[in-house]
Amino acid sequence: MSGNPIVYWELASSNAEKSVEFFKKAFGWDFEYGKATTIYELPKEINQLHGGGIFTLKMAKLPFLTIYIEVDDVKKKAKEIEDLGGLIVIQPIEINPGIHICLFNEPSGVTFAMLQKRK
Repeated sequence: MSGNPIVYWELASSNAEKSVEFFKKAFGWDFEYGKATTIYELPKEINQLHGGGIFTLKMAKLPFLTIYIEVDDVKKKAKEIEDLGGLIVIQPIEINPGIHICLFNEPSGVTFAMLQKRK
């Protein structure tokens, strides 16, 4: 294997159980609790990363890392996120023809993003 791929991500939450429940309800993710590590893990078949990028800040004031979650309908999912106690940071917007994103905070305040690709 070459290229040193990103193979893992972590969310350091102020309330792991609440965050796990949020992502389970929002995206259908089934975490497995590791007693030895005390970490709620996603099975590898769900945790598939497909690239990344680096850019210079323009709107944000502090550096950050964002995990993008692919969804079928970003507007519908944004409503679900709010209903589950998440906060929409950037409403769904089209960034390229047919490609939409939306940034949200999960209940402990960490920012994630959703990506809807062209159909």
